[in-house]
Amino acid sequence: MTKWDDAETVVFNELVDYQNPLLRLKIWQIESPGTTISIPKVYKWHYHKEVEFLILTEGGLGIQTKHDSRLLQKGDVHLFGSSQLHRTRKELPMPLSYIVCQFDLSQHFDESTMPYLAYFNEARRPLGQLNYIFREKPEVQRQAFDLIMDIYQEAQSKAKGYELAISASIRRLLLLLLRHDDRDLLQGADNAELMRLQPALDYIDAHLSEKIAIEQACTVLNLSYHYFIKFFKKVMGMSFVDYVNYKRIKKAERLLLTKDASIMEIGDAVGIPNMAQFYKLFKRHNQCSPKEFKQRMRGDSSMEQAAQMM
Repeated sequence: MTKWDDAETVVFNELVDYQNPLLRLKIWQIESPGTTISIPKVYKWHYHKEVEFLILTEGGLGIQTKHDSRLLQKGDVHLFGSSQLHRTRKELPMPLSYIVCQFDLSQHFDESTMPYLAYFNEARRPLGQLNYIFREKPEVQRQAFDLIMDIYQEAQSKAKGYELAISASIRRLLLLLLRHDDRDLLQGADNAELMRLQPALDYIDAHLSEKIAIEQACTVLNLSYHYFIKFFKKVMGMSFVDYVNYKRIKKAERLLLTKDASIMEIGDAVGIPNMAQFYKLFKRHNQCSPKEFKQRMRGDSSMEQAAQMM
């Protein structure tokens, strides 16, 4: 690989425009068919809260993070963690083709699998360190490559049930990382800790339409405030407030798709009667308003619209 030019540093926060708000996913192909390598004045650093997988289908792509520079070639897979600074460039004088897959991890965990989200909590360790799995285990890399290709093909075809297929492939991808992490970089809570926390989770589920204070959940477990908030984040991989908001928005999404109710009524039903706050939280999770979400999910081909915008 040739040396990156660090004479100037430009960093920008990439806001990912999801092709499907329920999947919180964007996946597309980038191609450079010629053999010319253009050299921009600045190779821009960028980051985004979504994790990103790259798969190379042709040519050579140079990638750089703050701690690593690497040449990816045909068949290679690379993972960038949430908010990890990175930049890429065409590296070889030959046609280049690769697929970029970005998604919000939290969207692909439900009530039964939520504890596993803690394994992928980057407060403990950056997910980018898991790339050793692909380098050391060619068969795992091949499986990951195939899963990402399946996601891309499903997103392109949009056949009946494609959302189920994509969600299943993403979960299989995460399972690959979890089961083949021989260095135990991914660590989460044990079953005993989860069982201890379960009454608080049940309390949250039962009172989603009401105001929920941390002190009330502390009382359920008979724990002090400070111990509880640390314990909760350790087990669930997110703060108590973030978890409650996550559950409220998930319920709001279901109601938007299944109930003939106004936005105000749905806000009340999920414990967020303040409309300004409801819109703010909903948009933070879905990058669209509740009304836009409802329209997209009830017939608008948002993935096709997004593809036309590229």
